[in-house]
Amino acid sequence: MSDIGLTLKQVRYTNRAFWRNPASAFFTFAFPLMFLVIFTALLGGDELTFGPPGGRGELEMKQSTYYVVAIMVFGIISACYTNIAISTTFSRDAGILKRTRGTPLPDWVYLAARVLHATFIGIVLVVITAAFGAFAYDAGLPTGILLLESAAVLVVGSLSFSALALALTALIPNADASPAIVNASILPLLFLSGVFIPFDNDTPQWLETLGGIFPVKPFLHAMLGGFLGNVTVSTPAGPFRVFPFDWMDLLVVAAWGLAGLILAVRFFSWEPRK
Repeated sequence: MSDIGLTLKQVRYTNRAFWRNPASAFFTFAFPLMFLVIFTALLGGDELTFGPPGGRGELEMKQSTYYVVAIMVFGIISACYTNIAISTTFSRDAGILKRTRGTPLPDWVYLAARVLHATFIGIVLVVITAAFGAFAYDAGLPTGILLLESAAVLVVGSLSFSALALALTALIPNADASPAIVNASILPLLFLSGVFIPFDNDTPQWLETLGGIFPVKPFLHAMLGGFLGNVTVSTPAGPFRVFPFDWMDLLVVAAWGLAGLILAVRFFSWEPRK
């Protein structure tokens, strides 16, 4: 069997194992939607103010529209970063990774299958969230070039956060510590990047700068550009695009993913920690 065929077969096996745990599968898809309903119920009626510098020609947008995209970002990070980092650490400490490495299955095929499956789950989460947002909150869906840009963001973001998750496992001493370390590494960034608390024209500049150092904020901006890139404001100087799609955001996310891949190749451990 070719390497590609072997990888696809391992992806099917990983997918089958995922669905054979219905409780875990259910909450994997339900958790982001629960966050979407809660945040929109608490804050969805408020208005966010966006617009060009100088405050002329501002746009007031419902937070529910913003949260639909933000929860997509949260769903992908949960599937490709949080779940991979925690589940891989548990598999390592249970000796599963060590036994897998002793089989004829190539190491990279096993890890690639887990990453591809997480990417698939992340894409399914985005589709479900987008459909729910369109039905419940009248959120728009991307079309044309925006759809292609959104697809590129989904793939690059999923692969990058999966690589960062594998790199993070090198810092986790044991399985019991994995939930605390993984959540401590990502939850503050979700707040600093405007995922849970949206940034608008009133956000302090230092907070914008701090969040931009890490990959979550560029990923969120790329997603907003893909799904809301056609939202414009009329100004005296002409139309102003509120959420322009910037390929530089995607390059920043990809750079973080490449760094995570290099660290994972160098420091990833297949054997339980003593």
